[in-house]
Amino acid sequence: MIRAFLLVFLLFSSTAFSQEKLNLIPYPQKVELQKGEFIIPENFKLDENLPVKETAYFKKSTAGMFTFSSGKKDEGVHLVNALFTPQPVIGQQKKEKYSIEVSSRGIAINSNTNQGYFLALQTFIQLLEQYKDSGKIPAMKIEDEPKFAWRGMHLDVSRHFFTVEEMKQYIDYLAMYKLNTFHWHLTDDQGWRIEIKKYPKLTLIGSKRKESMIGAYVDNTFDGKPYGPYFYTQDQIKEVVKYAQERHITIVPEIEMPGHALAALSAYPNLACTKGPFEPATKWGVFDDVFCPKDETFTFLENVLDEVIALFPSQYIHIGGDECPKTRWKECAHCQELIKKNNLKDEHGLQSYFIQRIEKYVNSKGRKIIGWDEILEGGLAPNAAVMSWTGIKGGVEAAKSGHFAVMTPGSYCYFDHYQGDPATEPNAFGGFTPLDKVYSYNPIPEELNPEQAKYILGVQANLWTEYILDFKQVQYMIFPRLLALSEVGWGTADPKNYKEFEGRVINEFKNLDKLGVNYAKSIYNVSGKVISSENGVAYELSTSQNQNGIRYTLDGKDPSANFQNYKNPVKISKSMTVKSAYFENGKLKSAISAQSFTISKTTGKKIMLEELPSENYSFGGAFTLVDGIIGNQKQLGKTWLGFQGKDVSATIDFGQKTQFSEIYFNTLDNKGSWIHFAKSAQIFVSDNGTDFKLIKEVGKEEILSVKGKIKVNAGLQNSKYIKVKIENAGIIPAGNPGADSKAWLFVDEIGVN
Repeated sequence: MIRAFLLVFLLFSSTAFSQEKLNLIPYPQKVELQKGEFIIPENFKLDENLPVKETAYFKKSTAGMFTFSSGKKDEGVHLVNALFTPQPVIGQQKKEKYSIEVSSRGIAINSNTNQGYFLALQTFIQLLEQYKDSGKIPAMKIEDEPKFAWRGMHLDVSRHFFTVEEMKQYIDYLAMYKLNTFHWHLTDDQGWRIEIKKYPKLTLIGSKRKESMIGAYVDNTFDGKPYGPYFYTQDQIKEVVKYAQERHITIVPEIEMPGHALAALSAYPNLACTKGPFEPATKWGVFDDVFCPKDETFTFLENVLDEVIALFPSQYIHIGGDECPKTRWKECAHCQELIKKNNLKDEHGLQSYFIQRIEKYVNSKGRKIIGWDEILEGGLAPNAAVMSWTGIKGGVEAAKSGHFAVMTPGSYCYFDHYQGDPATEPNAFGGFTPLDKVYSYNPIPEELNPEQAKYILGVQANLWTEYILDFKQVQYMIFPRLLALSEVGWGTADPKNYKEFEGRVINEFKNLDKLGVNYAKSIYNVSGKVISSENGVAYELSTSQNQNGIRYTLDGKDPSANFQNYKNPVKISKSMTVKSAYFENGKLKSAISAQSFTISKTTGKKIMLEELPSENYSFGGAFTLVDGIIGNQKQLGKTWLGFQGKDVSATIDFGQKTQFSEIYFNTLDNKGSWIHFAKSAQIFVSDNGTDFKLIKEVGKEEILSVKGKIKVNAGLQNSKYIKVKIENAGIIPAGNPGADSKAWLFVDEIGVN
């Protein structure tokens, strides 16, 4: 057992400390505050027997706070002594188990492993940070271990590249908050970032692109600037892997296949189904040209994997497997012959064949594969683990069939989403994932019984970098959401007491400031929630700070002057713009948030959807379609509902017979992200909610002509119910990104005048 004793002989204090929570993130499983206190000395005398690497990290992390010296036990009183007797431990969580006991006599840290000792030091460092100014730590006993074995963060370096030193900083952030897995997304359509010595063209050609897409996807604009060449040499990879190992973090590399392969095909076009030529993608999204499942492709990938496996000692190798269009395979004679030869059902079966062949090779090297949940298509490879991102369905399916899964659903775990009001945030890919939503996530799906739940390895958040140009923006997108993720993964998140967690986050900002981290301050901003109220809607404002500091205006003007102090939800009785902000001692302390309302006869009314939206784009549920907010065409934040492969059928109850003549709603077109305008729309009316009469149809040509901004003149109507059916585009046709996949349909407000 590693047993580290921190001994200082002190006067015993009878001070009793309250049982309020400490400023620790993630919060330990068990904290028992006791009587007494430990006086923090200026000099730490470290025993020579302490684990060297972990203690060196401790000294570096507390540099400037204390001085250090070394000695032997018989030289008198020592602040740190160690009896190093490691014991074998089964299970990742048990390897990370530790305890800390603080008393007036000193501090004892106990663990069976270096890894547990290292994690204990992270807690100890946070305690020192919290109490260094007072000079004393309250007596306590901490018993701690994580709930989940996989607590991960991902970073995409293909769309935008980050230096070795920046990667080390990223790893340090994970270590500080007890995450133990770094998923390194090294290859994609827009760039190949790892040196493969057998195939030098991968970095010679695939590590650069002629320009990059900028702004919102719908703008379709580019910067005109060459990007790259950027890649990591194998020596640099080894350096980063070693750095992570010293912090007890496993790096899982990702080499994308069979899709997201344009950068590789640009270097070696013979691996495609067509002749090319190809170039690394300058746009974001999904592309039809993918690896062709022929022998030379598998030889290439096996050789690449040989070099990757030699660099990364991780148990799992991530092989991607997501968003692979089948267009080229459908048109490829070799692929069609392969389907017949192997009695495969279709191209989805061919993808399963591809993944299983790669898995067999990786298994032969003593490793396992993990892939995004699309690897379930056509049947899951025998020993594969699933990373469930499109929702929880993939993880549920894997666990029920006895396969391990890591839960990373976009609706909770995609940190490229907005975390505050999209109007006040830097441009992001879309979605809306604020701190409280991350904190509310439970990685164990309710559908699983206790035995099946054992197959959930843990949780991971992902940071895709289409709109993240530098490392300062990386910091902004992961903080403070990484703090919520750490507590979810540790298993001590308590969504019912979110405000308490929020207080610890705000306290932690002092440490992030000291480290120069560019964290998002959205937590200070005033957030608005539309709620149903009598005969309409109201706008409920809140902030992490004193509610009395909220000011707002209803005329669209700056709330610094001619404002109202917020007390109760603001009734929205007409079309208006509400601007709000948080003030402290009369000074503006937050961004100014603005929300425009367009009121119609459906606003705030009861609404029912026959099909639920995708989990990733469901913020606010069906009420989003009658909350009086028109969606921003450039920001897929919290004002749109997204449906993949599903039609929208919304029934709205006016409450009484109501006259109207105009119906309006918007749909989106963003083909690079598989989003297509609606195919058609139908309007129905009813007086009893059961028998509906069709009053208007809108065809595809009309929808295209108005670019998805649909206004329907239905003549004078008088009914109690209205039903709007909006038809999804269906299967994406050939020649479009994501061909042969289900299209997305995005819809905002359904208004009636």
